[in-house]
Amino acid sequence: MILYILENGLPLDEVLFYDTGMEFSAIYRNRDRLAIILEQRGIVFTELKPKKAFLYDMLERPVISKKKGSHNGYGWCGGKCRWGTEWKIEALDAYAKDAVEHYVGIAADETPRLKKLQAPKCSPLAQAKMTEADCLVFCRERGWSWIEESPRTESGYIDLYDILDRVSCWCCANKNLRELQNIYYYLPKYWERLLHLQSKLERPMKAYKNKKYGEYGNLWRLNEIFAQERRQRSC
Repeated sequence: MILYILENGLPLDEVLFYDTGMEFSAIYRNRDRLAIILEQRGIVFTELKPKKAFLYDMLERPVISKKKGSHNGYGWCGGKCRWGTEWKIEALDAYAKDAVEHYVGIAADETPRLKKLQAPKCSPLAQAKMTEADCLVFCRERGWSWIEESPRTESGYIDLYDILDRVSCWCCANKNLRELQNIYYYLPKYWERLLHLQSKLERPMKAYKNKKYGEYGNLWRLNEIFAQERRQRSC
C-alpha cells in the first residue's frame, strides 16, 4: 500500500508500524528498508508497541473467563480469541484518531474487512481494484520479498509468500494445516518456537479434523505426523 501511495503521489504524512514482537525476521528487515525510504522523503515513521509484552499476555496475564475461571494468559491468538489483533487495532486507532484520512492496507478481494471500514479510514488498494495477488506481484516487481533462512532449500533461503497464504505473526493460530506443515519443513527454527509455546499451553494451537489425519490436537501430535510423513518420503 505504501509503495502504491508513493508512486501515485497520494498525500502521506506519517506511517505507523505496530510491532507485536512476534513477527518474522523478514518483516523487520522490510520495516527497516522502508523506514529509510520514508526518511528520505520526509515522511514520519512511527512504531507502536503493545502495553505489555506479547508473551506476557499470552502466558502470564491473570485472566478470569466464564469457561475456564481464573487462569494465566489468553493463550494462542487467533480464531475467536484474537486478543492480539484487538490490541493492535486499538493502539492504531487511538494514535490516528485525529487523522483527516487514515489509510489501511486492505486489498479489493478482502470483502469482509472492507465492509468494516468507516471514515476516516479508507483503502487505496481497494479503490485501485488491486487484489491480494495483484499486490504481491506489485511488490515483487519492485524488488521486495519476504526472505527467511531455510535449511531445506538449495539456496538456503525461501520467500514466506511461497509457503504461507498470509505473512502474519509466526505464532498466529489462524494458520492452516498447509502453512503449519510448510513451517515444520522449511522453517524448523520457527517450528521449534511454536513447539516451545505449545509446551506451555494446555489448549492446542488449533484443533484440526480432516480426511487424511482425522482428529488431532496440539502441535506435538502434528510434529509426529509431519515427521512420519517426512520419513516415508525419504524411503
